[in-house]
Amino acid sequence: MEVSVIRGFSQAKICRTELGYRDLRFYFGKNNDKNKLLSPKPNSVRFDYQITRLRKAGLRYTVKAGLSEPILESKSSTRPKSLDRVRLFVGLPLDVVSECNTVNHERAIAAGLKAFKLLGVDGVELPVWWGVVENVEMGKYDWSGYLTVAEMVRKAGLKLHISLCFHASRQPKIPLPKWVMQIGKSQASMFFTDRSGKQYQECLSLAVDDLTVLNGKTPIQVYQDFCENFKSAFSTFIGSTITGISMGLGPDGELRYPSHHKPTKSGSITGVGEFQCYDKNMLNLLKQHAEANGNPLWGLGGPHDAPTYDQSPNCNGFFKDHGGSWETPYGNFFLSWYSSQLISHGNRLLSLASSIFSDTPLDVYGKVPLMHAWYKTRSHPSELTAGFYNTDSRDGYEAVVEMFSRNSCRIILPGMDLSDELQPHESLSSPELLLAQIRTACRKHGVEVSGQNLAPGGFEQIKKNMLGENTIDLFTFQRMGADFFSPEHFPSFAKFVRSLSQPELHSSDCPAKEEEAAESLHKSSEPNIHMQAAH
Repeated sequence: MEVSVIRGFSQAKICRTELGYRDLRFYFGKNNDKNKLLSPKPNSVRFDYQITRLRKAGLRYTVKAGLSEPILESKSSTRPKSLDRVRLFVGLPLDVVSECNTVNHERAIAAGLKAFKLLGVDGVELPVWWGVVENVEMGKYDWSGYLTVAEMVRKAGLKLHISLCFHASRQPKIPLPKWVMQIGKSQASMFFTDRSGKQYQECLSLAVDDLTVLNGKTPIQVYQDFCENFKSAFSTFIGSTITGISMGLGPDGELRYPSHHKPTKSGSITGVGEFQCYDKNMLNLLKQHAEANGNPLWGLGGPHDAPTYDQSPNCNGFFKDHGGSWETPYGNFFLSWYSSQLISHGNRLLSLASSIFSDTPLDVYGKVPLMHAWYKTRSHPSELTAGFYNTDSRDGYEAVVEMFSRNSCRIILPGMDLSDELQPHESLSSPELLLAQIRTACRKHGVEVSGQNLAPGGFEQIKKNMLGENTIDLFTFQRMGADFFSPEHFPSFAKFVRSLSQPELHSSDCPAKEEEAAESLHKSSEPNIHMQAAH
């Protein structure tokens, strides 16, 4: 796989900031064909960002010198008062570090970091995978690839937010550590299991948190060793370059059950999901809870009348708006237990992270998902199967937020790009109402909120959620990758960044003569720089 980086000779002036301009094109393919550079191939990454496109985004150019590296001369800029506290980060690719601990597309990443710095982005988010660092053997850590990235970020003058990922990824494929998966072959109950017996092997079941299933250690002890080793290995970056850390809490790093084993197909309606309480250890906990409450028959399994993954709430009796089993004493018993197990799991991990990093200036974060499908029904089934006992008559997020508050942790809320009007009417979804509900609980308990997007675009909705009385302290735009630097996306992102920090800039503020001079220097740019990148 090959990446081409083409450098320009001109320097640009964005707003009041003098900087060096580089025209970058990233291409991933078998050869450096110019036509392919401009063609929208699914396996290509393009940053074909011409000066004319930058002009449309409202950027101004002043030619200063040739044959130079990008230089940033810091000058004061005025942010809108309501955005004073908001920091803007961009997520790095999930596989920025390979399984072999090398940096994928290193030069392209370095160029992207410089572009972010010039735009005024505050920092980047780096996913650090358990399955990369501690892959071969328990207690044997290799941080080399991530340390390289941290040094690149420091040299670029950006801040770094670390996400500790104790889960696996399907795309790109990043599994759990090999030694963990080997143990899992003989201890299948380590993984979440659904009603049909299908296992979810992309994270460990929360029921084994305190069981010695990993070569004589509990998962909590293994996570603790991992975090402490991270703290030691990155000590020179903590507090200077590294400003925050997110603790992985479950599937995709979120505090939830894997109630949906596979993503919903484009254009289809999200089903209600399934309860994940059928592995041996979860069933043991349920049995003990039922017996303690004097109803041993309630501990034999999850609700028998709940729909399956892709079905709607009314396919069976449990989630029906009127007369559904969720409103019965049994329904309350099961849902209370199911959600409390999730909150206890989150408490164990966040208290661990808070304790380990308590003597550092790092802010500790955890992510809570936005399970917004079927929010306009009475039972809120997508939230119930994910572990949040939230209905039209019960607030299921108060206890979650209180747990974050107790551990002095901040909440990351994804989906700040979603608006109700763009949701399928049949899904009875409301991401805006759910987001408002969680943020109200956060404000009540004094928990700081950070935001993320779930899809490219949605900039106006993001800005709306960054303003007003429910301001956020950090927004991380997800994620740098194949389409991020494309002409279809990057100009909009640049305009979004500028609107946060320089709202007074106008697209007409770009002298034609200066643009022509910059264009001429662009045409005389040096030959392509090629590099081989690990995939």
